[in-house]
Amino acid sequence: MTTRQEDFLDDEVATVTYGNDDDSVVVIIGSGAGGGTLANELAQRGIDVVVIEAGPRFRETDFQNDEYAMYDMLTWTDPRSCTGSSPIAKHFSDSPTWVCKGVGGTTLHWAAMTPRFQAHEFKTRTTYGAIAGANNWDWPLNLSDLEPFYDRAEDKMGVTGTHGVPMPPENNNFKVIKTGGRRVGYSQIDTNSVAINTEPRDGRNGCDQIGFCQQGCRSGAKWSTMNSEIPKAEATGHCEVRPNCMALQIEQGSDGRVSGVLYADENGNRQLQKARIVCVAGNSIETPRLLLNSESSLSPDGLANSSGQVGKNYMRHMFGFVYGQFERPVNMHRGITVAGIIRDEAEFNDSRGFVGGYYFLASSLGLPYFSAFFDPGAWGAEHTRWIDSYNHTSSICVLGEDMAMESNRVSLHATRKDQFGLPIPNLHLDDHPNELAMKNHGYKQSVEIFKAAGATRVFEGPPLPASHNLGTCRMSAEASDGVVNSFGRTHDVSNLFISDGSQFTSSMAGNPTLTIVALAIRQAEHIANKMQNNEV
Repeated sequence: MTTRQEDFLDDEVATVTYGNDDDSVVVIIGSGAGGGTLANELAQRGIDVVVIEAGPRFRETDFQNDEYAMYDMLTWTDPRSCTGSSPIAKHFSDSPTWVCKGVGGTTLHWAAMTPRFQAHEFKTRTTYGAIAGANNWDWPLNLSDLEPFYDRAEDKMGVTGTHGVPMPPENNNFKVIKTGGRRVGYSQIDTNSVAINTEPRDGRNGCDQIGFCQQGCRSGAKWSTMNSEIPKAEATGHCEVRPNCMALQIEQGSDGRVSGVLYADENGNRQLQKARIVCVAGNSIETPRLLLNSESSLSPDGLANSSGQVGKNYMRHMFGFVYGQFERPVNMHRGITVAGIIRDEAEFNDSRGFVGGYYFLASSLGLPYFSAFFDPGAWGAEHTRWIDSYNHTSSICVLGEDMAMESNRVSLHATRKDQFGLPIPNLHLDDHPNELAMKNHGYKQSVEIFKAAGATRVFEGPPLPASHNLGTCRMSAEASDGVVNSFGRTHDVSNLFISDGSQFTSSMAGNPTLTIVALAIRQAEHIANKMQNNEV
């Protein structure tokens, strides 16, 4: 039976409390793009939701325009390890990827890019064929299945260039890349589709163009579930968010259905929240880790893992930076972080020596991040010269599709445990030859863009950790090939859903958040229909 206690925060958002023994609620683990959106979509339909979030709750006034301070405040720093042949495993073994810990998840620090999947990116097995060393597969849905949900997601998020939202203005970093791009023959160049208000909309401010998009948006212009989905869900009276609560295991009943979530509360005490449905949205590291840590006599290899695919097929995008230095100041930091895009290379064109595609992004780094990540570990006069010339430097981020590989996987560490006594996740990461060929092509073209724009010298940056975590619980038409169906419902357990980027069967050329939100909207509609018909 549900017990409710009405309260009001100082921003007049109503909260409601559900009892741990209330088995009528939908429990959502994680409050980022997938979990936060799903919570709001269900709550708006009158469905009672409990959101379990490992991190604290922030307000916009907590954010600082300080890269290091905000990195320390927002970053998920729980222990993890990394193995494999990738340079990321060697140089960033304790932090192979960047995700956030807090209400809002990684939408707190994302750069707000919102490209749609292209039609061929849903069908990589059909389009690319079998690729040696890869485990590429087709999604069990098409672009046409997601288009109406993309449209709803774009309206919800306020994506520029859609629903009457103006495009962002041109900053100097974009102007450099636009000039060079046109001179080398590219034509699909614009100031980008981003979920950042260019004028006030939906209760959020217009962008102040201060360039701290990835440090938590202090002006409130950038969409995040922290400033949009979660408050709206709570305002319905059908959603409770429990911050500083770490999900430890998902319980499975004798009938095979999941029955609740064991978690450590803000005081470290273990609690068991009963559930009618459980939806996991903890990102592509913590989601499979939670399933693997939820093994039982019914699921000896981990929950929802009859296929053996839980944790496998991890993807994080081909990713790297190229820098150009110019005689006149650029001041790339002025304006939004990702101020423009060149789309021409995102198409499928295997004559280039690789499958899949990539984007050029006019993506800036603030001076602290620039000095840390320009060439980690480097020193000397040449390195100092680049740092001293920061205001004269322009930056291109090359971002593209990488291949699903079974060997790229999240598993449980054999010996290391976390503060709760559970095995920490280990990420094994190898680079596929297709990714390396794509990166070489993207770097070569970036150099040409900078030279055409008049750069006096160019630097090709080293591999860096990305924050796009995809795969590990992928969609599949058949239960033997993946973990969930086209609605994110696990093949093995009828009332267990995956609601984050773990569902992705392929990685696409661009940023994943819009697709995660679209899938969450679609999943909420599916869950509501199934609940109404007593099918789940």
